[in-house]
Amino acid sequence: MAGSVSLMACHECDLLLRVDHSFAKGVVKCPRCAAVLLKHKRHSLDLTLAYTITGLILFVISNSFPIIDFQFERQSTETILLSGVWELLDQDMYLLAGLVFVTTILAPFTQLATLLYVFLPLKFNRIAPYTSEVFRFASALRSWSMMEVFMLGILVSTVKLASMGTIVPGIALWSFGILIFVLAAATSSLDPDLVWEKLGVSQ
Repeated sequence: MAGSVSLMACHECDLLLRVDHSFAKGVVKCPRCAAVLLKHKRHSLDLTLAYTITGLILFVISNSFPIIDFQFERQSTETILLSGVWELLDQDMYLLAGLVFVTTILAPFTQLATLLYVFLPLKFNRIAPYTSEVFRFASALRSWSMMEVFMLGILVSTVKLASMGTIVPGIALWSFGILIFVLAAATSSLDPDLVWEKLGVSQ
């Protein structure tokens, strides 16, 4: 297929090779040092699409229900994902609030949405407009998703508040925790070379 062949430098010996990305299975190795250059992942398209759809469902649940319910004496306070952002805004910490919003809400959602935009049409052997640009953007967006850090902060806060009152985990806490693993699974199952081969363009 035109555009499925590109130049690639071996990461072990720096040999410059012309690699065909359209191989169906197996691996592509460097002829000089036998290092693995490319390896297609089995069922990559189906798995990535399934994880992406699951992730979007979990994302909606995580943002629609309380994460924790803090009960102190006769008072009860429910906290959602956006509560931290609103609290930082109330304290005039606009930069930190924006960073939290981008890394824990906007970036994960955009990553899932872009993956769905790319992989859903490919599942039906179609290509959506600007798929190449969207896929490159999705790849660059991974480093901005830091839900693990936010989840760790929630757990630390929960442990500290447990001595002051009763902490009731909400459904959003569980869905948010599962979402972290689902998003990691989607990234792990993704095979960029297979995508570029189907698009028929050079990386």
